[in-house]
Formats: sequence, C-alpha cells, structure tokens
Amino acid sequence: MTDDDLERAGEFVLGTLPHAERLAFQARLDREPDLQTMVADWQERLSALNEAYAPVPAPDLLPQIEARLFPTARATSRRPLWHWLAGVATAAALFVGAVVLFPVLRGPEAQPIAVLGAPDAPLRFAARHDGDNLILERIAGPAPAPGQAHELWVIAPGAAPVSLGAVETTLTVAYPAPPAGWTLAVTLEPAAGVPHPAPTGPVVAAAEITS
Repeated sequence: MTDDDLERAGEFVLGTLPHAERLAFQARLDREPDLQTMVADWQERLSALNEAYAPVPAPDLLPQIEARLFPTARATSRRPLWHWLAGVATAAALFVGAVVLFPVLRGPEAQPIAVLGAPDAPLRFAARHDGDNLILERIAGPAPAPGQAHELWVIAPGAAPVSLGAVETTLTVAYPAPPAGWTLAVTLEPAAGVPHPAPTGPVVAAAEITS
C-alpha cells in the first residue's frame, strides 16, 4: 500500500473521487484486505461528520434501470423481459455477427466503464475496456448453480438486448469503444444454448456504461 492509496481511501470515504477512479478503487477494494483496512480507518476518523446529517435510505435504482431499458414493457403491465425483442435496432442486429469470445485477457491498460450491482449487492460485476475488448468480471457473489449461467447483454437506447455470451468468472469479447449511455445487464439463463437469441431469466445486475 502507498501514500496514494491512503489518500484515495480517504477520498473514497468522502465521496470525492471522480466516477471512473471510484469504480477502479471499488474493484480493488473487493479483493485487497489492506485497502479495506484503510477505508475502515478513514470511516472511523470521519464518523463524527455523520452526526450533522440525518440518515437517508439508499434508493433502489434497479426499477429505474429496467424502466429506461424496457419502457414498452412497463407500459403494458410488466411483460416478461423477452417480449422486448420486437423492435430490434439495426446497430444491435449488426453486432450479433461480430461478437467473438476470447480467453481471459486483462491488461493494465483496461479502463473501468461500469460496475453492475449496488455496492452492498450480493452479486456484482465490473466491466472494463482495453481499447479492443470488453471485459466483464464477477467481483462478488457465487457462480450460478449447475445447468444455469450468467449471461451478459448489451442494450442500446430503445433497442433490444443483444447477448455477449456467458460469464464464468471473467468474460472477454472483442468490442469497439462501448458507447456511454448504453446499458450492460446480466441475467440468469439456462447454460445450454448460450449465446441465446433473447433473455428468458431475471436480471441479476445491470448498469449504464459511463465512459
């Protein structure tokens, strides 16, 4: 651990880290005990600041994400997720033929673009992009039960979900620069038949691409 790590831990607790740096720090925090200790120390030092503020429950953002991804389904009494495939966007359709799965590859140049799942969620994924590949890693939570798979989908605004493949611990796919404002979502699906033409299971984690 370095003095820079100590400073970043303090900024993380205060909430002053820029968004991209906060995502990268959160990904490290999940797997580095020394960093967790630094954060706990800062939380204790700064706990007196909390006395000036009343507690506010954290908002549940998943309904907002689903409403944005699937506005038609919300307007028709919560139809199942796979009903939203009517109206596939041209860009999404073209992408299907371009998806190629590769072995795990994550270089130091990969930049964080999204964390799927709230900080206290039992299942979370971190998404990065290294200039050529989109890399998704399960950073918290167990693997799915035998016969099931976590499947990653990309959703353009107003378009249908497009499968990028099954996520084991890490999934790497050849992908151009991911557009900010598009959404990544992970669903629980049957392991057989991945990539599926349409999602059939529940959304277990989702987030909007930020950069």
